[in-house]
Amino acid sequence: MKHFLLAIVFLGLTIGANAQDDKDKLEDGKWNLKGVAGVNISQTSVSNWSAGGENAMAGTAYLNGSLVRKSGNWLFSNALALEYGLTNTKSLGTQKVSDKIDFTTQLGYTTDNKWYYTIMGDFKSQFYKGYNYPDKTNYISKFFAPAYSNLSLGLEYRPNTIFSVYLSPVAGKFTFVEDDYLSGLGAFGVDPGDKFRAELGAYLKARAEKDIMENVKVISTVDFFTAYDSSFGNVDVNWDLLISMKINKFLSASVNTTLKYDDDVKNVRKDGTFEGPKVQFKEMLGVGLAYNF
Repeated sequence: MKHFLLAIVFLGLTIGANAQDDKDKLEDGKWNLKGVAGVNISQTSVSNWSAGGENAMAGTAYLNGSLVRKSGNWLFSNALALEYGLTNTKSLGTQKVSDKIDFTTQLGYTTDNKWYYTIMGDFKSQFYKGYNYPDKTNYISKFFAPAYSNLSLGLEYRPNTIFSVYLSPVAGKFTFVEDDYLSGLGAFGVDPGDKFRAELGAYLKARAEKDIMENVKVISTVDFFTAYDSSFGNVDVNWDLLISMKINKFLSASVNTTLKYDDDVKNVRKDGTFEGPKVQFKEMLGVGLAYNF
C-alpha cells in the first residue's frame, strides 16, 4: 500500500509540474465554470443465440465540474461530482453499478495569487441503497449511511485553473451512519449502535483538470487522510479519475475509475460476514452523449 501511495503522489506532482506551464490563469472578478456531463448507455439483445447469453441494458449518468471565482485576494471554489448507474438482465433483474455524491467548497485568501490560506469543507455520500449482489434482502449502504464530511484549515497551492493541491495539518473527518440497521452492525467504522464518528488528523487533496489533447479531457481528484490516534500512518485514500473523449458532435467515450481504501471500513463477504479492510476499485467504460463546459 505504501508503494502505491508513493506512486500516486509522484503522478500528482508530475501532472502539477506540467500544468504550471499552462497559461490558463485565474481572471479576477469572473466565474470560471469547467467540467463534463453525460449519459452512457449499452444494450444487448439475443435471440436463439447458440453460444448463450441474455438480453441486458445498462445506463450511467454523470457530472463532474468546478465553479471558481477570484475577487481581489479572495478565492471561492466549488467542485461537484455526481454519478448514478443501473444495469438490468433477465436473470438478475436491476442492479446498481455506480452511485456517488461528492461536493467540495472552499474559501481562500492570497497575497501572491498562488498560495491561499484556506478553509475547506466537503460532503460525500450516495443516492440510494446498495446491496451485496446477488443478495437483495439486506442492504449494505444507503443515503447518509455512510456519509463523510471533512472540515479543515490549511494552505492551498493553485497557480492556475487547471491544478491545485491543498494540505491541512488540522482536519476533522466526520462519518455518519444514519440508519438503525447499519449502525447496529457497526458499519463504516462507527461503534455498534452509534451513528456518528469524529476523527482529527492531517488531510491532503489534489485536483487536476486539463484538456490533454484535442477533444480529450482528464479530471483527477485524490484525497488522503490520516488520524492523530493509534492508527496514525494508516492513510485513507479516495482517488477519482475521469477521461472524457469526444468522438464527434453527438457521441463521446469515457473511462471512469474510483479507488478507495479506508482502514475503518470492513469488507463484506458474499455470505454477508465481515473481514478486514481491502482496497476498493471500480472501473467503468462507456460510450454515449457528453457535454463539455
